[in-house]
Amino acid sequence: MTDAVLILSTCGSREEAERIARALIDERLAACVQISAMESWYRWRGETEHAPEQRLHIKTTATLAETVTARVAALHSYEIPEIVTLPISGGSPDYLAWIADSVRGDPA
Repeated sequence: MTDAVLILSTCGSREEAERIARALIDERLAACVQISAMESWYRWRGETEHAPEQRLHIKTTATLAETVTARVAALHSYEIPEIVTLPISGGSPDYLAWIADSVRGDPA
């Protein structure tokens, strides 16, 4: 088991996704944020909805997961944004060390 986690979120526009990604990287809350286009189907207020969205894959540490969650929520335009944290159970030792070294407050 590692301290690394992957936080998933979605945004309604590329601009919002880039704004959130830049803030997380600039504030050293994430080592990497990947953005990719996707389509979402979901139920909202009793209706089936469909919308294009931008997926954020946020690489950070479990130590910072609550802070990242709060920051994404504060920057997000959605009433209830998707913010899901998944543990990273393994991977390249060098890559996992890079994640830890890239975020504030975490040793390499």
